[in-house]
This record gives sequence, C-alpha cells and structure tokens, in this order.
Amino acid sequence: MRSSTLGDGYGLEDIRAVIEGRAAMPECRVKSETRKVNLIIDIQEKMRNGKGPAYARWATVYNLKQMAAALQYLQENNLLVYEDLAAKADVTTERFHSAADNLKVTEAAMKHNAELKTAIVDYARTRPVFEGYKAKKYSRQYLAEHEADITVYRAAQAAMRERLNGEKLPKMDALKAEWQTLSAAKKSGYAGYRAAQKDMREVIAVKSNIDHLLGLTGRDKNKEQER
Repeated sequence: MRSSTLGDGYGLEDIRAVIEGRAAMPECRVKSETRKVNLIIDIQEKMRNGKGPAYARWATVYNLKQMAAALQYLQENNLLVYEDLAAKADVTTERFHSAADNLKVTEAAMKHNAELKTAIVDYARTRPVFEGYKAKKYSRQYLAEHEADITVYRAAQAAMRERLNGEKLPKMDALKAEWQTLSAAKKSGYAGYRAAQKDMREVIAVKSNIDHLLGLTGRDKNKEQER
C-alpha cells in the first residue's frame, strides 16, 4: 500500500510520526472503497454458490452470458454499489419520459400548425362562394348549388376560430417557417428519444437481471416499479 493509493496521511513520514507518538492515526479510507465493490462481489459470490430460491428463479430466466454483460456494464459505468445502479435506472427512466413528453409537445404543435394552414387555405378558397351566398341574401337555390363549398367555408371558419383562440391570424409564410422549425425540432427530439430509450432499456435490463439474482424482486418492489 502506498500513499498515492491511500491518500494524504499515509506517507512514510506520516506513518513514522504515528509510530513515534507525534501524530494521530489518520482516518482509514480503505473501508469506503471496499464497500464500493460489494455489489460485484455479491453477484460473483451468488453465482459461485448457486444456492437458494432466488438463484433458482434467476437461473430459469437468465444465463451466464447475460450476467457477464451485466457485470461489464456495472464496471464500465462505475456502478459499484446497488444504490448507484438504482439511481441510474431512475435517472435514465426520467430522461426517457422527459424526451417522450417533449416529443409529444412538438408533435401537437405540428398538428396545430397543419390544421390551421388547412383551415386558412379552405377559408380562402371558399370565401368568394360564401360572399356570393350573402349577396344572394342566403338564397336556398344558391345554397343548394354551392352547399359543399359553403359547408367547407363554415367548417374552416370554425376551425380557425378554435385554433386561434382570440389570437391574431398569422400569415401563411410565418406558419410555413414555424413548420420547418418544428420539423427540425422533432427530428432532433426523436433522436434524443431513441437514445434515451436505449439507455433506459439497457440499465433496466441489467438491474432486473441483478434484482432477480439477488432476490430483490419481491411483491412490494414490483408494485413500486409499476408506479
């Protein structure tokens, strides 16, 4: 053991001072590092022993190749205590749901934009027909001849009123520019969504594998995960 490994207070002169009574024994730092490898040690020990109902249940579902991948994941991500693994599972799950929610917001805005553009186009196309209907003093004969266009006009007018909700009607160029911005945001957001989904599935699979092996999948724990 060297001072570079154990930290301050464990150099040659520090140890000599403790032996001679000129200094107090420094606080040991090895214990916390030992605790950090408990998860991997527990897993390896459980697999070596191969005993108990928890191991039996795990063995019917998983295999050594999956557990080897899980151990590699823990080491590569420095998840050496169970609490860190559980925290990462929570964080990645929250990130996935956040990405999904943001994507839904963008898609809703795109739907609103598309519906408003359609309503504006329909309104502009059928407005002359409706103006003719008014000029004819709402003639039944005129209505019968142009009923389809008049129906479209009224539906477009109602759609614009509903979607604008009292706001000023935007120009078509502005709506087209907004669509381009939203389309780019959706593309970027979907990439983030897929990445977050991949991360979540990976850590959840590892955690589920370990939970089964260590017998941590009780009824209460399952209910908590469902929530």
